[in-house]
Amino acid sequence: MAIFTRLTVFRYLLLAVGLLTLSFLVWHIGPVHIYEAVARFGPGALVVMLIPSVVMYVLEAYGWKIVLGSTAERISFGKILSIRTAGEVVNMTTPTAYIGGEPLKAYLLQRHHIPMVEGLASVVIAKTIMTIAQVLFILIGIALAFWTLGAAGSSLQMTAAALLSAALLSCGIAAFVLVQRRGLFTWLLEIFRRVGLRMTFLEVRAEKLRSLDRTILGFYAHHQSAFYASTGLYLLGWLAEAVEVFVIISFLGGPASLLSAIAIGALSVLIKGGTFFIPGSLGAQDGGNLLLLRAFGYSDLTGMTFALLRRFRELVWIIIGLACLAILGKKPPGSQRPKS
Repeated sequence: MAIFTRLTVFRYLLLAVGLLTLSFLVWHIGPVHIYEAVARFGPGALVVMLIPSVVMYVLEAYGWKIVLGSTAERISFGKILSIRTAGEVVNMTTPTAYIGGEPLKAYLLQRHHIPMVEGLASVVIAKTIMTIAQVLFILIGIALAFWTLGAAGSSLQMTAAALLSAALLSCGIAAFVLVQRRGLFTWLLEIFRRVGLRMTFLEVRAEKLRSLDRTILGFYAHHQSAFYASTGLYLLGWLAEAVEVFVIISFLGGPASLLSAIAIGALSVLIKGGTFFIPGSLGAQDGGNLLLLRAFGYSDLTGMTFALLRRFRELVWIIIGLACLAILGKKPPGSQRPKS
């Protein structure tokens, strides 16, 4: 409990530092200048800016639907999209390293007549596939950044640091997939037992955990075409984020190319992922985006406005996600608690 309290205090401290950092960046560049840049953007451009993220959410929801397989026939695609959006808002707004919303997705699937084991298995697999696609997107972005910026000075250092980070992330994903193939939840249960931690909640569900591992293993063994199709859809979803970068920079009046937009989008994703321990990556993500755009030759004003517009997009999806969560959380009249 004491450790948890210290971690909570530490995260609040990071949040305060992030807020101060963001405030300083806005003050340094000039709130009036930023406001004028956003005002020139216009409401129509704001709507256009949101289209790529809509495409991204739809593609990723369909990638998850493929993972669900035949069980997806019990639920409409609209519900799958709503459940994913509700889960992602928990990932974005809680200090859980972008995984806190995953159990919620499985629970909401259960409320729509998909057994907990199948739901949890699909969530674990989909999260793994999403991260694999994310790494591929980052690697593509690093290659394009190296080609676009050349191999000199700070550009080379930035590309090398990004490549090292992507390599470490790739190793982590490979290890995670390997553990899944050997029984992730059973392995975790054995680890707890060996260190002397007898967790009653897990012990009484040992058989269900083994069933969960068998379901995950069965997907990797017998549904390879679904795995590749889902990975392709998630990768297209990440590429949609690069289109958003292209749209924002174009409307801000800066010279934009699709290749540099992919590089910026991928490296921006890497920055956000690397600062997950800061609530909302506040300050770090914004400062990182500013420096990233500066490396590609854009002004500080363009970089800061770009960062704030992406924050606006996140806020829109948080509102949509909360609305989905409120609607999905309503218990239908006469419904009974689903069995797992």
